[in-house]
Amino acid sequence: MIKLLQATGMIVEYNPFHNGHLYHLQQARKRTQADVLIAVMSGNYLQRGEPAIIDKWQRTKAALINGVDLVVELPLATAVEPADRFAQGALAILSQLGCSALAFGTENEQIDYQAIGQRLATLPTRHAYFRDYKQTYATQLNQYYQDTLNLNSDAPNHLLALSYATSNAKLAKPLKLIPIARSGAQYLDQELNGSAIASATSIRHLVTAANFSHAALEKVVPAATYQSLTTQPIMNWATLFPYLKYKVESSSLFELGQIYQMTEGLEYRFKKVVHQTANFSELLRALKSKRYTYTRLQRLCLYVLLNIKQTEITTTLERSYIRLLGFNKKGQAYLHQVKQDLEVPLISRVDQEVGGENGLLALEVKADWLYEQQSGCAQDFGRSPIRV
Repeated sequence: MIKLLQATGMIVEYNPFHNGHLYHLQQARKRTQADVLIAVMSGNYLQRGEPAIIDKWQRTKAALINGVDLVVELPLATAVEPADRFAQGALAILSQLGCSALAFGTENEQIDYQAIGQRLATLPTRHAYFRDYKQTYATQLNQYYQDTLNLNSDAPNHLLALSYATSNAKLAKPLKLIPIARSGAQYLDQELNGSAIASATSIRHLVTAANFSHAALEKVVPAATYQSLTTQPIMNWATLFPYLKYKVESSSLFELGQIYQMTEGLEYRFKKVVHQTANFSELLRALKSKRYTYTRLQRLCLYVLLNIKQTEITTTLERSYIRLLGFNKKGQAYLHQVKQDLEVPLISRVDQEVGGENGLLALEVKADWLYEQQSGCAQDFGRSPIRV
């Protein structure tokens, strides 16, 4: 009798893949004894509303070389969203792929996320907690968690973990949740701390600094990531800001008002302040108010830049699929095991049928054109999954 392979899922961005991520996946395999590790990874644009520093193919390659067996793409329609929607989209894909467990990083691995998720999933709707227009959504969400669970969700990974737990509990067949404590640097650390594990934020700061230390970079990332960061174009908001400014200046108020999440007259504020700003940080500060977090505004800037409309998000969310980015032999064997049972299309190559104006990947292809033009590397058409 053939033994069925067991898979553990991970929800990742790998921006870029570093030694902390390597530790996480090693712990995930050790703790779950999984035959296969599956990473559902954001594509070229990330949850906090920014371009990935290197493209999805370079990040996929680094993940596969360092121990991930299968990498699939989290669609942009859920990748660039608040934690709850981000988690819901990612968990749906891992569930469809038959994962039995989810391993995730957190600031507190002692919490029983399985039980918390079950409780959160059955609580009444939270509308009453989100009526204070002088406070950000994040502040009110944290207050909600404190009142209902006596938990503080200020820590970024903890907030994501609670979102994973809630989305997981709503699945027909919930995954086993495996919290893994962060090792070394914290999520938002700005500077390297001298250890071999640094935050992705500090690594991005390092490689965008003038005359950065290659020795310092080599210490905190695997060889595949080091090669990509030192040979491939680096993408960030500094690169894309001129295009965003042009988009705002050249669009009418009506056109800006059609952008996804452009609410409460924010298009007027964009038009008012854009001429006064010389870089992306200045624009964010000019847009900032007590009502919106910087992350919320950063996501909105990305929607503006990519000209993403509400109708496009709605259409994309109505049509589920799984986009394959890469695999090794174990990952390929697992795909053969589950593909007959998949209830959604498995996409390995992009042609006009799936990547055209009305195709499943229409939004992804549209957004990736900008990344492709800046990086000089094909992102969709002509690309096949990476095999390691």
